[in-house]
Amino acid sequence: MDHRLGWQAWGMRRSLVFLSGALLIGGLAAPASAADDGGFTIKDPRITESSGLAASRLHPGIYWTHNDSDDGPYLYAVDGRTGKTVATITLRGVGTPRDVEAVSIGPGNQIYVGDIGDNLGGSWPYVWIYKLPEPKVLQDRTIRATQYVVKYSNGARDAESLVVHPKTGRVYIIDKKEDGGHLYEGPAQLSPTGTNVFRPVAPVDLWATDAAFSPDGGQLAVRGYFGGIAYEWNGGRIKRQGRLDVPLQQQGESVTYTADGSKLLYGSEGTDSQVKAESVPYGGSGDSKSPSGKGSQPAGADGGSTPKADYKIGALALVVGLALVFGIKRLLRRDPRR
Repeated sequence: MDHRLGWQAWGMRRSLVFLSGALLIGGLAAPASAADDGGFTIKDPRITESSGLAASRLHPGIYWTHNDSDDGPYLYAVDGRTGKTVATITLRGVGTPRDVEAVSIGPGNQIYVGDIGDNLGGSWPYVWIYKLPEPKVLQDRTIRATQYVVKYSNGARDAESLVVHPKTGRVYIIDKKEDGGHLYEGPAQLSPTGTNVFRPVAPVDLWATDAAFSPDGGQLAVRGYFGGIAYEWNGGRIKRQGRLDVPLQQQGESVTYTADGSKLLYGSEGTDSQVKAESVPYGGSGDSKSPSGKGSQPAGADGGSTPKADYKIGALALVVGLALVFGIKRLLRRDPRR
């Protein structure tokens, strides 16, 4: 199959979904104020495709983010009170990033960056993870990063969600599939010299665009474009707790817990993109009791967002003519070989 044609088909399909979200926001929701909901607006004009978000452990109120492509080996430290970038980090010792989709902070204040996107549906023979220490002083600087080669035990795939457990330091990836994907577990320790094979350990009933661990490691939050699911962690044997209140956004791409674990922050791509805050449900730490008192629910049970439910929401706002224009503009802007 011609990769260019495959990319065009994928881009057009994703454009339809994004437009539906934008229309829903405009038609069904009033503009939110950052001061009202605890979120903020990213004001750096360089950050137009914020695809990952991670709350700093060393610097309260600071959030790390990045563009997904067409940028470079950069991380941006954004102040959650002002939305302004206070430091830009250039990663040294890594190759040219292809499609950076996620950022997470593990034990010892180590930042993990997931160059794991594959918009052609699984054409890269391998992807990369970069690790670097979180700087103690926030200023523009270059930091050497360790690069890890990653493969999947059951073949290449697209993914946008990478999480590092805050207690064990183990790295996990969730692949991105419209009908739901899987949680992939990496080796106990990543090797900088060999290939790190990730293996599926549990199904995830969502078209996942990002995920995050609660600070105590007891809860895993997974978001999609129009919904999300909270899971009780239990060492990787995830158990569904219920639906997350994911805000409607133009292109919902990121999620992180605040450093104190009291809120979930949801980010979107786009210039001057908003990061919106919601309360953490179900105890936020793997507590099996939901607010309704019904307890945790197995994956696929009623009460949580599913891929099919996401489509029903998106379908309410699809306008084919405008979507085609939106998709064509996006395709023309992107390099089809990426």
